[in-house]
Amino acid sequence: MDELAALVQQGDPDRYAATIAASDSARARLWPLYAFNLEVARAPWVTQEPLIAEMRLQFWTDVLDDIAAGKPARAHHVAAPLAQLWRAADLPVALGQGLVAARQWDIYRAPFADDAAFRAHLDATSGNLMWLAALALGAPPHSEGPVRAMAFASGLANWMVAIPQLQAAGRIPLVDGRDSAVAGLARDGLAQLARARAQRRAVPAPILPVMLTGWQAGAILQRAAQRPELVAQGGLLRSEFRRRGVLMLRALSGRW
Repeated sequence: MDELAALVQQGDPDRYAATIAASDSARARLWPLYAFNLEVARAPWVTQEPLIAEMRLQFWTDVLDDIAAGKPARAHHVAAPLAQLWRAADLPVALGQGLVAARQWDIYRAPFADDAAFRAHLDATSGNLMWLAALALGAPPHSEGPVRAMAFASGLANWMVAIPQLQAAGRIPLVDGRDSAVAGLARDGLAQLARARAQRRAVPAPILPVMLTGWQAGAILQRAAQRPELVAQGGLLRSEFRRRGVLMLRALSGRW
């Protein structure tokens, strides 16, 4: 588990920071999922060859197929603990498959077909991951709405932060990149965040470490809504000190 913790800490420091307030048992369930997400998200970017990237994603599809079929876990530093968790928590394999399939977009340079396709991508990646994490900590079915609403806001905020890098890599990250459209999209994200927070009572306290992964979403989306030109400039993030302070206050208050 220490290897997974180090992997998440290095590759996904914000999600790692959100787990610090969690119990040991919660972290033991979250880190395999977050490490899995990292491996899948990186797969399209470690090579310039689309076929090799496809093969890397196929590996994770096969890992999930093996879990569904009850086959022995693959000898891989993430796949083995992931399989153990998946079976112990009885997680839906289809959610993981959807997350992997969505990463096909990262391999190629085609734009999203429309706004619905873009939103579906966020839901399949950020949404599926956050709901899987919530399920791993025992979330009841009625929590899915607010969890996915938070995931959309969080995923959109992270996406907007990554836009300069995506564009530099030759991708077309937005259906409409005009400032007015970017500001409108950010407002949609803020509305989803408000929706999630309005349904706090539907999310049990043990799910707090999962919801805290969206701790930056509000500030990022607010800045994007007010100054959409900052998105292309890469100017959405606050200072590290202030960001960590916000996380600490949310963790202590239990109000994500």
